[in-house]
Amino acid sequence: MKPLVIIPARGGSKGVPKKNIKILGGKPLINYTIEAAKAVFEDQFIYVSTDDIEIKNIVEQTGLKVPFLRPAELATDTAGTYEVLLHALNYYENLEYFPDTIILLQPTSPFRTAEHIKEAIKLYTPEIDMVVSVKETKSNPYFNLFEEDYKGFLKKSKESEYTRRQDCPKVWEYNGAIYVINVESLKKLQISKFQKIKKYVMDELSSLDIDSEMDFKFAEILKK
Repeated sequence: MKPLVIIPARGGSKGVPKKNIKILGGKPLINYTIEAAKAVFEDQFIYVSTDDIEIKNIVEQTGLKVPFLRPAELATDTAGTYEVLLHALNYYENLEYFPDTIILLQPTSPFRTAEHIKEAIKLYTPEIDMVVSVKETKSNPYFNLFEEDYKGFLKKSKESEYTRRQDCPKVWEYNGAIYVINVESLKKLQISKFQKIKKYVMDELSSLDIDSEMDFKFAEILKK
């Protein structure tokens, strides 16, 4: 495997201001992801993609170098992860390093560990598009997820005769912690269009993704 680890960390955050560098358990949130990545990969293969000079300075205090800042057009609310990944990939290919696998680690998953990353990588093979970390979701389209029909009435998202949730097929939810991506697949398709995807299951606490102030407060409680 020729890896490129990408940690996307733009400066703007509406749910939690300066979320990626907000102090959790005595250190910036992003440091948990950096430490996990550094325990698995050499520094030269880890890139933090950011548009923010403050984030850059905090990252470089960990020993990582941030060789360039992300362009402004890739740091808006509407900018997609796909374009950010291709931008980073293009930079490294211009330096004559041609990764075959991207390991995408969101900085908002402080309880994802190096061991989780190693286990997810073990599931990856070049024949698939991606290994992605998931958790079993509590909401189930066969039981308690509904959509409105054309008359405005609620109908089950998936028609079924199940009367107990535990009898329904298991349903998995991306938890945002780990994506092990085939570069060849990425160059052909958006991640949302991948077909050959394998799951790596994580427990609920390890899957915590900080997206709101309430998530952050819960993470602080867990850290204590």
